Amino acid sequence: MACVAEILSQKQGHRLQSTGPTETVLAATQKMNEYAIGALLVIDDQENLVGIFTERDVLRRVVAAELPPATVQVGEVMTTNVACCTPETSIDEARSIFRQYRIRHLPVLNDDGEVEGLISIGDLNAHHLNHQEVTIHYLHEYLHGRT
Repeated sequence: MACVAEILSQKQGHRLQSTGPTETVLAATQKMNEYAIGALLVIDDQENLVGIFTERDVLRRVVAAELPPATVQVGEVMTTNVACCTPETSIDEARSIFRQYRIRHLPVLNDDGEVEGLISIGDLNAHHLNHQEVTIHYLHEYLHGRT
C-alpha cells in the first residue's frame, strides 16, 4: 500500500520552508509569496514544530482582525493544534486526515517528533492522478494484447 514516504521522495530537491514564531507576519507572507507556497511550518529555536502558518491564518487572524502584519508575530496568529502524520502513514489515511480536519497542509514527523517534510492536498491529488494514469496505461495495454 502506498504511503506518505512516496510523496516525500517525489518532492526531494524542494527545500522545506519554515519560519520562527517571532518572525513578523509580513516577513512570513513575503516568504510564502517568494516560494509560491500556502503554508510555513513554524519551528522554534530547538528545532521543534510549534505550529503552522497558513494563508487561512493570514485571512482569519490578521486581515479580518485588522492587525498590522509588520508588527504582529507569527506565533501570535499561527495554528498551534497541528494535525501531523508519519512517513509510514498510508495515502488513504492521509486523505482522511485532510478531509476530517479540513486542512490543506500536513506536516510529516518521524518517530522522534522531528520534521521530515510537509505534504499538501495538491501533492496527494497529483500522486493519485499519476497512479490512475499508470493504471489506465496498463489496462489499455492489456486490452490491446500488448502485455
